[in-house]
Amino acid sequence: MEDIYKINNIEDLLSNNTYPGRGLIVGKTPDGTKSVAAYFIMGRSENSRNRIFVDKNDAVFTEPFDPSKVEDPSLIIYAAVRHYEQNLIVTNGDQTDTIYDGLKAGKTFAESLESRDFEPDGPNWTPRISALLTYTNEDFDYQMNILKSIDAEGSATARHTYHFPSVAGLGHFLHTYVCDGNPIPTFQGEPERIAIDDDIETFTNKVWNSLNEDNKISLWVMYADLKTGETQKKIINKYL
Repeated sequence: MEDIYKINNIEDLLSNNTYPGRGLIVGKTPDGTKSVAAYFIMGRSENSRNRIFVDKNDAVFTEPFDPSKVEDPSLIIYAAVRHYEQNLIVTNGDQTDTIYDGLKAGKTFAESLESRDFEPDGPNWTPRISALLTYTNEDFDYQMNILKSIDAEGSATARHTYHFPSVAGLGHFLHTYVCDGNPIPTFQGEPERIAIDDDIETFTNKVWNSLNEDNKISLWVMYADLKTGETQKKIINKYL
């Protein structure tokens, strides 16, 4: 019988998957002192690959590496990471701003996303994936959300929100696709349980080195000390 509580190594989930797409990871270090958040992007087309992560004013944006080669900026240029009060928002699209505006208006994470759907890129119907870390009393909990098509025709949106307590050494991994394909199959099931490392360099290298060399583009990782609020950040851009 399968161990439903197995904690996977991120290398095992990524190294044999040429195209998980865009991915979110949230968790807590084994020593229980830091929150961990990570986001990576991949791309198959020249338009998708023409991107870098840029940290500006405590937010992270996707920007074109070569502006002259941008074909359609609507789904590839956005704020991926923003802060609102004691919350950290990380997403794979411009719903980052939707969540920010919703929280500001007193809405919950899930309520904020009710106005959004999956991406209009049929036949793939790429899911919108989002995470919210909420910090209180030198600890945090987190929510993850996926908006995906209910069928192959893109006729309606299935909405799934997961709410997790932070547990030392445990993280959850949510990505847009099961694997490569044509059309690309949408992620299925709950966010995957993964092991988190105490050291940001170790964890960053594990994720980056496990992503497919041809398709990986950028990775952002942040470790935040739960007592002091001090943060460590790493950004890797393949094309920079």
